[in-house]
Amino acid sequence: MVRAQLLLHCPDKPGIIAQVTNFITVNKGNIVYLDQYVDHVENIFFMRIEWELDGFLIPKEKIEDYFQTLYAQKYDMSFRLYFTDYKPRMAVFVSKMSHCLYDLLARYTAGEWEVEIPLIVSNHEDLRHVAERFDIPFYCFPITKENKAEQEAKEMELLREKGVNFIVLARYMQVISEQMIESYPNRIINIHHSFLPAFVGAKPYHAAYARGVKIIGATSHYVTTELDAGPIIEQDVVRITHKDTVNDLISKGKDLEKIVLSRAVQKHIERKCLVYKNRTIIFS
Repeated sequence: MVRAQLLLHCPDKPGIIAQVTNFITVNKGNIVYLDQYVDHVENIFFMRIEWELDGFLIPKEKIEDYFQTLYAQKYDMSFRLYFTDYKPRMAVFVSKMSHCLYDLLARYTAGEWEVEIPLIVSNHEDLRHVAERFDIPFYCFPITKENKAEQEAKEMELLREKGVNFIVLARYMQVISEQMIESYPNRIINIHHSFLPAFVGAKPYHAAYARGVKIIGATSHYVTTELDAGPIIEQDVVRITHKDTVNDLISKGKDLEKIVLSRAVQKHIERKCLVYKNRTIIFS
């Protein structure tokens, strides 16, 4: 059964929940999910509500206009409306490391996610065999300092052609340009270790080992023009002891990265992430 999913935020005022739920119920909608939160520091109200469209009196294509006119203008709301019969289209960007890519494709192939993956993009040929194994088109755009702008323009043209809604950087080791970020605001998801900014550089696990850390972590976030500082979607940590070698840290780190990235992607696909300023509201 097709459901509508509405995510919104606005200045907090009395009666917003009653107004929104009344809009749905008087039009014969059956509410199946409701979660809300008030940020008392910013005085902002956040809400996610989902209802079945079977028997709903307002035509699907008119719901957004009705809600905008009746409620969004009145309450100064920002909102997004989604429908469960549409599968978002996700592009995966990779370089040479395969652990996150394998995890994403395994979940996709197992039918865990309501999503389409029309293509995989890389700046190296190393992981083409993985894409072929899962029967997903693979496109390679080798990138140098001299051709970066030209190659990224080709990537963006391809993404438009394939109808891509959002991008997952599955250990893609290139900095995304401001133009691409602006074309996909809060729709590019990245994963990295959680040592930043303490252990920067090419070998963070070696540096962490030398420092004798007791936990390592991973962070998945939306990409912004400020490197690795976008709104955080998901994080986790794992304990480390003196017995762990550098290879142990790398192995545990890879496991954590793929789990955290997949959790973040799932939340995005389920439309449970709402970005406000540089923070995320993650609905249950």
